[in-house]
Amino acid sequence: MARDAGPGDTAGPTVLEEKLRQLAGSVPDPELPMITLEELGVLRGLQILGPGRVEVELTPTYTGCPAIESMSADIERLLHDHGIPEVTVRTVLSPPWTTDAISAEGRRKLEESGIAPPRPTGDRGPVMVELAVRCPQCGSTDTTVLSRFSSTACKALRRCESCREPFDHFKEL
Repeated sequence: MARDAGPGDTAGPTVLEEKLRQLAGSVPDPELPMITLEELGVLRGLQILGPGRVEVELTPTYTGCPAIESMSADIERLLHDHGIPEVTVRTVLSPPWTTDAISAEGRRKLEESGIAPPRPTGDRGPVMVELAVRCPQCGSTDTTVLSRFSSTACKALRRCESCREPFDHFKEL
């Protein structure tokens, strides 16, 4: 059970930190608004630094991701609206984000929105370049890459050869 402790206490998250992390994690991803930053796995941490002072850690999906600025601004705005006057959002690049950080709920929401979610890569080493990707419309694995890049750099455009529908595929990293 969470405790309510002072800012110098390092024994674990406080009730307030957990509440603020949930708030920050509820921010929708600007490029994939059907999933939250928590579900995407880019929210790495939140700490209370003192009264009215919070630091949030975000890891972008790739170095130079233009959405990180929008994510940061959205988190700052939401926490300000909930009474936190000083919010610092820090970009953390290590360890790097991978598609394994996307939660099961995030994967479900991607597929429900017509985007083929990445498959978990686990600890099996490098990801193969060509993978059988399941169509989110009909479930067929008979799909073709139309473009290595889609609406964002982290997605590819594919077409299902069974139902002939195009769809985005969130690439495995």
